[in-house]
Amino acid sequence: MVVVTDNVEKRNVSRLFESARIGSLEIKNRTVMAPLGLVGYSDSEGGFSKNAQDMYIRRAKGGVGLLTVGLVVCSYDDFEKGSAPCPINNPFDFMNTSAEMLQQIHSYGTKAICMISAGSGRSSFPGASKKQWAPSEATNRFDPNQKHRAMTHAEIEKTISDFVKGAAICKASGFDGVEIHAVHEGYLFDQFAMSLFNHRDDEFGGDLEHRLKIVTDIVKGIKAQCGEDFPVSIRFSLKSFIKEIRNGALPGEKFEEKGRDISEGLEAAKILEAAGYDMLNVDAGTYDAWFWNHPPMYFDKKGIYNTFGAQVKSVVDIPVAVAGRMDDPEVINSALDQGIDLVEFGRPLLADPDLPNKIKADDWEDIRPCISCQDGCLARLEKGLPFSCTVNPATGREAAYRLTAPLKVKNVLVIGGGPAGLETAWICGTRGHNVTLFESNSELGGELIPGSKPSFKSNDHELVLWYTRQLSKMKNVTIKLNTSATKKDFDSNEYDTVVVATGSKPIVPDFGSNKMVTASDVLTDHNKVGQKVTVIGGGLVGCETALWLERKGKDVTIVEMSNDICGGPHAQSFANYQMMKELLPYEGIDVQLNTKVESIDDTNVNVTTKDGNKETISGGDVVCALGYSPNNPFMHLLATTDKESYLIGDSHNVSNIMGAIWSAYAVAKDI
Repeated sequence: MVVVTDNVEKRNVSRLFESARIGSLEIKNRTVMAPLGLVGYSDSEGGFSKNAQDMYIRRAKGGVGLLTVGLVVCSYDDFEKGSAPCPINNPFDFMNTSAEMLQQIHSYGTKAICMISAGSGRSSFPGASKKQWAPSEATNRFDPNQKHRAMTHAEIEKTISDFVKGAAICKASGFDGVEIHAVHEGYLFDQFAMSLFNHRDDEFGGDLEHRLKIVTDIVKGIKAQCGEDFPVSIRFSLKSFIKEIRNGALPGEKFEEKGRDISEGLEAAKILEAAGYDMLNVDAGTYDAWFWNHPPMYFDKKGIYNTFGAQVKSVVDIPVAVAGRMDDPEVINSALDQGIDLVEFGRPLLADPDLPNKIKADDWEDIRPCISCQDGCLARLEKGLPFSCTVNPATGREAAYRLTAPLKVKNVLVIGGGPAGLETAWICGTRGHNVTLFESNSELGGELIPGSKPSFKSNDHELVLWYTRQLSKMKNVTIKLNTSATKKDFDSNEYDTVVVATGSKPIVPDFGSNKMVTASDVLTDHNKVGQKVTVIGGGLVGCETALWLERKGKDVTIVEMSNDICGGPHAQSFANYQMMKELLPYEGIDVQLNTKVESIDDTNVNVTTKDGNKETISGGDVVCALGYSPNNPFMHLLATTDKESYLIGDSHNVSNIMGAIWSAYAVAKDI
């Protein structure tokens, strides 16, 4: 459940459901599904796959006023064919699959615009760009050894032409408008817009107006081809937050902007409006400060783009839209109070497709919360996989993962009340089975209980509350707290199926000290440690624990055996990794990498450094955060029972919240 204020006046977001206009396009309400990269959602010819169609149709059914479909790519010049939909590759296939989708979207009174992109330029993931081009010669954002060449004048003109052709095909397909993926997030066109990356001496370089020429030529071309009344929006990052190339500025940090500052951003907004754009879809950041465009939970707040949207709205007359975790009534009202016209939901609509209808009905407590982990969405996109959602495995697989009534109603015993057990109970209960859930502790949640203690992890707590609320409404689900399963329960004729979801337990090596506490211990009660704390283990749990303790006023040192924190940049979403990597030193946490703990004498930690030197980190308290191992006390019973039985979640394979929920859904949907 999304926890919001009980104040009736502050919960009132009725303005969100007034109609709005983008140029000549009327929208039934002010809610928008934010654009998302459609990697893996194309058919072989560049049309929309059935999964893509079903996903957007499901959000239309959920009450959203406007869908931003895509991004799709302007051509396959710089992309592998079929990596994402493309209007101009096979216009007939694109129009055919679009029409099939749009007919159903429009039947719900929802409008749809298609976002078109030219790709990433120097911001592309290594190996993802065929052309290796940029506005000017540049090194790759992720791999400085990889070089990008300057686009030729002919390539620029062809790209402009491809956008115009693509927009015309979108119009012929039945789309209500297009959005240009342009002066935004450090993508190719954003690089053209910034003097930091654009050193051209032709008409596409020089002053701001010429650096924006590629995108102003595009809107003029679309208007000439499709008509002045065909809406064209543009994705627009007001400010870049670049301290240095590949180094982003954190919230509240004082720095010299090397990219686009706010004054130049406001000037750009006026140029874009004058060129013919009908809406500005506003955020902030670039790939060099990627956490701004894809805010992790470490921002510890919602609505981070409201101030940027309000500033843009003060200098333009066209509609302005903002996203940025807007699933809160006070944040929504703040945006509307500042003159922002449309409120966008990206990740929250992946978590709960019925979000707009639930907001309209004031059913905030029944909204399945986005937890800002980015594991199911952004991290999958980075790996070239279709985005989905950690807490909603059916996202992007609506047909294949559709829940059906079972052929036979069964009595299902679920052992464990962590995320895997809760998901199993909810899915089985929803399908009509009779479910009994045993939880050995006095509350549900498992490792989410200590894990959600930091304020920046409050959405994890909301997820536990959501499961608890949903299960409490099911008459066919019984929750038994302070109850441990035994062999008798496995043998009982009372249950047809047993699902074991007993989670994991901390790995605690014997370093010679009995005073060491676990991350779970200290997250439950930070007073278990004093002023000075050494955290052994710089994985995700160790880093989040250290960050929380530092914000509680502790002096924290992290000791990590490997050469990077959090398992490195590929172990989770890069935006999350980058923000944590920059937050730790910014907040005064001493991170000692390539450092191995040899022993602990009382609270003195004896280590070997990367240079082979023996050193001692003296005094304070020691927190062990070296990961988890499966907790499965029922291994023998599972191996010998003749009942239908399953071992899921961390008790089978230690992963993360997504791993637990997805394994539970995969099993429970077919019981």
